[in-house]
Amino acid sequence: MEVQGKIKMIGETQTFGSNGFRKRELVVTTEEQYPQHILVEFVQDKTDLLDNYQVGQAVKVSINLRGREWVNPQGETKYFNSIQGWRIENLQANAPSDMPPMPPADAFEPAGDLNEDDHDDLPF
Repeated sequence: MEVQGKIKMIGETQTFGSNGFRKRELVVTTEEQYPQHILVEFVQDKTDLLDNYQVGQAVKVSINLRGREWVNPQGETKYFNSIQGWRIENLQANAPSDMPPMPPADAFEPAGDLNEDDHDDLPF
């Protein structure tokens, strides 16, 4: 499953317990008629995926839905859902800044010495 939208909030990495369980939260605001603010949790090594992202960026987040059952001390059973992210992609159409701009098509000279009878060794 996927969620698309703009990053509204990126939380700090939190560490829990003696085994060092790590969690980091991200809020993505969907861009639809009624925008939704979706909280997505990234855990363990996936928390590092958020390091290269900033508030306001358009992203696509690959998610899994998780559900848990818990029995409280009074014996009542409770259920909890969470949305867990495992991949995030930038959706902005900006080209990487280290790529030179593509020259216009008329900057290239057409090849004039083509012989269609020449054999090529391409497999298709």
